[in-house]
Amino acid sequence: MKIISWNVNGIRAVLQKGFEHTLNELTPDILCIQETKAQPDQVSDALSKIEGYTVYSNSAQRKGYSGTAILSRIPLIAITNDMGIAEHDTEGRIICAELEQCFVVTVYVPNSGAELTRLDYRKQWDIDFCAYLKSLEKRKPVIVCGDFNVAHKPIDIARPKENYDKSAGYTQIEIDGMDRFTSSGFVDTFRQMHPNQAEAYSWWSYRAGARARNIGWRIDYFLMSKSLTAKLSSADIYPQFTGSDHCPIGIEILI
Repeated sequence: MKIISWNVNGIRAVLQKGFEHTLNELTPDILCIQETKAQPDQVSDALSKIEGYTVYSNSAQRKGYSGTAILSRIPLIAITNDMGIAEHDTEGRIICAELEQCFVVTVYVPNSGAELTRLDYRKQWDIDFCAYLKSLEKRKPVIVCGDFNVAHKPIDIARPKENYDKSAGYTQIEIDGMDRFTSSGFVDTFRQMHPNQAEAYSWWSYRAGARARNIGWRIDYFLMSKSLTAKLSSADIYPQFTGSDHCPIGIEILI
Protein backbone atom coordinates (compact mmCIF):
# COMPACT_ATOMS: atom_id res chain seq x y z
CA MET A 1 0.00 0.00 0.00
CA LYS A 2 1.33 3.40 -0.98
CA ILE A 3 0.29 6.42 1.06
CA ILE A 4 1.18 9.99 0.13
CA SER A 5 0.81 13.07 2.31
CA TRP A 6 0.89 16.62 1.00
CA ASN A 7 0.15 20.05 2.42
CA VAL A 8 -1.18 21.63 -0.77
CA ASN A 9 -1.59 25.18 0.60
CA GLY A 10 -5.05 25.47 -0.97
CA ILE A 11 -6.74 22.69 -2.93
CA ARG A 12 -8.13 25.04 -5.55
CA ALA A 13 -4.78 26.75 -6.00
CA VAL A 14 -2.78 23.52 -6.34
CA LEU A 15 -5.12 22.24 -9.05
CA GLN A 16 -3.81 25.10 -11.20
CA LYS A 17 -0.21 24.04 -10.47
CA GLY A 18 0.08 20.44 -11.63
CA PHE A 19 -1.85 18.56 -8.94
CA GLU A 20 -3.24 15.97 -11.35
CA HIS A 21 0.22 15.36 -12.82
CA THR A 22 1.63 14.80 -9.34
CA LEU A 23 -1.20 12.42 -8.47
CA ASN A 24 -0.69 10.46 -11.69
CA GLU A 25 3.06 10.26 -11.13
CA LEU A 26 2.85 9.11 -7.52
CA THR A 27 -0.25 6.87 -7.91
CA PRO A 28 -1.03 6.53 -4.19
CA ASP A 29 -3.59 4.13 -2.83
CA ILE A 30 -4.38 6.79 -0.23
CA LEU A 31 -3.60 10.50 -0.56
CA CYS A 32 -3.73 12.58 2.62
CA ILE A 33 -4.05 16.32 2.07
CA GLN A 34 -3.60 19.19 4.50
CA GLU A 35 -4.55 22.84 4.24
CA THR A 36 -7.35 22.52 1.72
CA LYS A 37 -8.55 26.04 2.62
CA ALA A 38 -12.03 25.05 1.47
CA GLN A 39 -15.44 23.88 2.66
CA PRO A 40 -16.62 20.31 1.91
CA ASP A 41 -18.65 21.26 -1.16
CA GLN A 42 -15.71 23.27 -2.52
CA VAL A 43 -13.34 20.33 -1.99
CA SER A 44 -15.77 18.00 -3.76
CA ASP A 45 -16.19 20.44 -6.65
CA ALA A 46 -12.45 21.01 -6.97
CA LEU A 47 -11.72 17.27 -7.12
CA SER A 48 -14.77 16.25 -9.15
CA LYS A 49 -12.69 15.42 -12.23
CA ILE A 50 -10.24 13.20 -10.34
CA GLU A 51 -11.12 9.64 -11.29
CA GLY A 52 -10.69 6.47 -9.28
CA TYR A 53 -10.68 8.03 -5.80
CA THR A 54 -13.33 8.58 -3.16
CA VAL A 55 -12.94 11.96 -1.49
CA TYR A 56 -13.44 12.64 2.22
CA SER A 57 -12.90 16.08 3.76
CA ASN A 58 -12.97 17.95 7.05
CA SER A 59 -13.18 21.71 6.98
CA ALA A 60 -12.71 24.54 9.44
CA GLN A 61 -15.66 26.62 10.56
CA ARG A 62 -13.68 29.62 9.36
CA LYS A 63 -13.87 29.71 5.57
CA GLY A 64 -10.67 29.58 3.56
CA TYR A 65 -8.64 28.27 6.48
CA SER A 66 -6.98 24.99 7.44
CA GLY A 67 -8.88 21.83 6.40
CA THR A 68 -7.88 18.28 5.52
CA ALA A 69 -8.90 15.64 2.99
CA ILE A 70 -8.33 12.00 2.16
CA LEU A 71 -8.55 10.51 -1.32
CA SER A 72 -8.72 6.73 -1.34
CA ARG A 73 -8.93 4.20 -4.13
CA ILE A 74 -9.16 1.30 -1.69
CA PRO A 75 -12.19 0.44 0.49
CA LEU A 76 -12.29 1.97 3.95
CA ILE A 77 -14.21 0.62 6.93
CA ALA A 78 -15.00 4.03 8.39
CA ILE A 79 -14.06 7.71 8.35
CA THR A 80 -14.14 9.93 11.43
CA ASN A 81 -13.21 13.58 11.84
CA ASP A 82 -11.54 15.38 14.76
CA MET A 83 -10.34 14.12 18.15
CA GLY A 84 -13.49 14.73 20.18
CA ILE A 85 -12.25 17.76 22.12
CA ALA A 86 -14.33 20.88 21.51
CA GLU A 87 -11.50 23.42 21.65
CA HIS A 88 -9.58 21.50 18.97
CA ASP A 89 -12.42 20.45 16.71
CA THR A 90 -13.38 23.65 14.89
CA GLU A 91 -10.50 23.87 12.40
CA GLY A 92 -10.87 20.67 10.34
CA ARG A 93 -7.41 19.40 11.23
CA ILE A 94 -7.91 15.64 11.57
CA ILE A 95 -9.38 12.81 9.50
CA CYS A 96 -9.07 9.17 10.57
CA ALA A 97 -9.56 6.38 8.03
CA GLU A 98 -10.07 2.90 9.41
CA LEU A 99 -8.72 0.00 7.37
CA GLU A 100 -8.85 -3.66 8.28
CA GLN A 101 -5.21 -3.70 9.39
CA CYS A 102 -4.70 -0.20 10.81
CA PHE A 103 -5.86 3.37 11.15
CA VAL A 104 -4.53 6.04 8.78
CA VAL A 105 -4.77 9.53 10.28
CA THR A 106 -4.05 12.75 8.43
CA VAL A 107 -3.32 15.83 10.50
CA TYR A 108 -2.59 19.50 10.05
CA VAL A 109 -1.04 20.50 13.36
CA PRO A 110 -1.61 24.14 14.41
CA ASN A 111 1.16 26.61 13.67
CA SER A 112 2.34 28.52 16.73
CA GLY A 113 2.25 31.79 14.78
CA ALA A 114 4.83 34.32 13.73
CA GLU A 115 4.89 35.87 17.22
CA LEU A 116 4.38 32.48 18.92
CA THR A 117 0.92 33.63 19.99
CA ARG A 118 -0.49 30.09 19.80
CA LEU A 119 2.46 28.32 21.38
CA ASP A 120 0.60 27.54 24.62
CA TYR A 121 -2.36 26.24 22.64
CA ARG A 122 -0.01 24.22 20.45
CA LYS A 123 1.55 22.64 23.54
CA GLN A 124 -1.87 21.42 24.71
CA TRP A 125 -2.77 20.28 21.19
CA ASP A 126 0.31 18.03 21.06
CA ILE A 127 -0.56 16.50 24.44
CA ASP A 128 -4.16 15.85 23.46
CA PHE A 129 -3.37 14.61 19.96
CA CYS A 130 -0.84 12.11 21.26
CA ALA A 131 -3.45 10.81 23.73
CA TYR A 132 -5.95 10.54 20.86
CA LEU A 133 -3.51 8.48 18.78
CA LYS A 134 -2.72 6.20 21.72
CA SER A 135 -6.45 5.61 22.22
CA LEU A 136 -6.73 4.53 18.58
CA GLU A 137 -3.70 2.29 18.99
CA LYS A 138 -5.49 0.30 21.68
CA ARG A 139 -7.75 -0.97 18.89
CA LYS A 140 -5.24 -1.45 16.04
CA PRO A 141 -1.93 -0.01 14.80
CA VAL A 142 -1.79 3.61 13.65
CA ILE A 143 -0.17 5.43 10.74
CA VAL A 144 -0.35 9.21 11.17
CA CYS A 145 0.87 11.63 8.53
CA GLY A 146 0.76 15.27 7.71
CA ASP A 147 2.14 18.69 8.46
CA PHE A 148 3.31 18.55 12.09
CA ASN A 149 4.69 22.11 11.91
CA VAL A 150 7.92 21.24 13.70
CA ALA A 151 11.46 20.39 12.70
CA HIS A 152 12.32 17.65 15.18
CA LYS A 153 16.12 17.59 15.13
CA PRO A 154 18.89 19.92 13.91
CA ILE A 155 19.31 17.64 10.87
CA ASP A 156 15.71 18.50 9.91
CA ILE A 157 16.27 22.24 9.42
CA ALA A 158 18.78 24.10 7.27
CA ARG A 159 19.56 26.77 9.87
CA PRO A 160 18.98 25.34 13.35
CA LYS A 161 21.02 27.84 15.36
CA GLU A 162 19.34 30.86 13.82
CA ASN A 163 15.84 29.50 14.44
CA TYR A 164 16.07 27.62 17.74
CA ASP A 165 13.57 28.90 20.32
CA LYS A 166 12.86 31.95 18.15
CA SER A 167 10.82 30.70 15.18
CA ALA A 168 7.51 28.87 15.13
CA GLY A 169 8.23 25.25 14.33
CA TYR A 170 11.56 25.07 16.11
CA THR A 171 10.94 26.02 19.72
CA GLN A 172 11.80 23.65 22.53
CA ILE A 173 8.13 23.32 23.41
CA GLU A 174 7.34 22.10 19.89
CA ILE A 175 10.36 19.81 19.84
CA ASP A 176 9.20 18.37 23.17
CA GLY A 177 5.82 17.75 21.56
CA MET A 178 7.39 15.68 18.81
CA ASP A 179 9.53 13.90 21.40
CA ARG A 180 6.29 12.90 23.10
CA PHE A 181 5.07 11.14 19.95
CA THR A 182 8.30 9.24 19.42
CA SER A 183 8.78 8.34 23.08
CA SER A 184 5.19 7.07 23.09
CA GLY A 185 6.10 4.47 20.50
CA PHE A 186 5.44 6.20 17.18
CA VAL A 187 8.33 5.80 14.75
CA ASP A 188 9.47 8.53 12.36
CA THR A 189 9.46 6.46 9.18
CA PHE A 190 11.79 8.70 7.18
CA ARG A 191 14.45 8.54 9.89
CA GLN A 192 13.88 4.81 10.22
CA MET A 193 14.83 4.39 6.57
CA HIS A 194 17.27 7.33 6.22
CA PRO A 195 18.76 7.93 9.68
CA ASN A 196 21.54 10.26 8.59
CA GLN A 197 20.21 11.91 5.44
CA ALA A 198 20.73 15.65 5.72
CA GLU A 199 19.24 18.43 3.59
CA ALA A 200 16.03 16.41 3.24
CA TYR A 201 13.28 18.99 3.61
CA SER A 202 9.55 19.15 2.92
CA TRP A 203 8.84 22.88 3.31
CA TRP A 204 10.55 26.03 2.07
CA SER A 205 9.68 29.65 2.62
CA TYR A 206 8.53 31.56 -0.44
CA ARG A 207 11.05 34.23 0.50
CA ALA A 208 14.59 34.79 -0.78
CA GLY A 209 14.63 31.84 -3.19
CA ALA A 210 14.69 29.38 -0.28
CA ARG A 211 13.52 26.39 -2.32
CA ALA A 212 16.02 26.88 -5.12
CA ARG A 213 18.76 27.12 -2.48
CA ASN A 214 17.26 24.25 -0.45
CA ILE A 215 17.04 26.35 2.70
CA GLY A 216 14.23 24.25 4.10
CA TRP A 217 12.61 22.46 6.99
CA ARG A 218 11.37 18.88 7.36
CA ILE A 219 8.03 19.47 9.06
CA ASP A 220 5.92 16.83 7.26
CA TYR A 221 6.05 13.32 8.68
CA PHE A 222 4.79 9.78 8.57
CA LEU A 223 4.77 8.29 12.07
CA MET A 224 3.64 4.73 12.70
CA SER A 225 3.14 2.25 15.49
CA LYS A 226 6.26 0.20 16.16
CA SER A 227 4.37 -2.98 15.34
CA LEU A 228 4.09 -1.87 11.71
CA THR A 229 7.72 -0.96 11.10
CA ALA A 230 8.73 -4.48 10.02
CA LYS A 231 6.32 -4.05 7.10
CA LEU A 232 7.68 -0.65 6.04
CA SER A 233 9.40 -0.93 2.66
CA SER A 234 10.10 2.73 1.83
CA ALA A 235 9.76 6.27 3.16
CA ASP A 236 10.51 9.14 0.82
CA ILE A 237 10.34 12.88 0.25
CA TYR A 238 9.50 14.15 -3.25
CA PRO A 239 10.92 17.68 -3.64
CA GLN A 240 10.67 17.48 -7.43
CA PHE A 241 6.93 18.05 -7.21
CA THR A 242 5.98 21.69 -6.86
CA GLY A 243 2.63 23.45 -6.63
CA SER A 244 2.86 24.25 -2.92
CA ASP A 245 5.42 25.53 -0.45
CA HIS A 246 5.44 21.92 0.81
CA CYS A 247 6.33 18.88 -1.26
CA PRO A 248 4.69 15.45 -1.02
CA ILE A 249 6.07 12.74 1.22
CA GLY A 250 5.21 9.05 1.11
CA ILE A 251 5.58 5.55 2.43
CA GLU A 252 5.05 2.07 1.07
CA ILE A 253 4.01 -0.63 3.49
CA LEU A 254 3.28 -4.31 3.03
CA ILE A 255 -0.30 -4.74 4.20
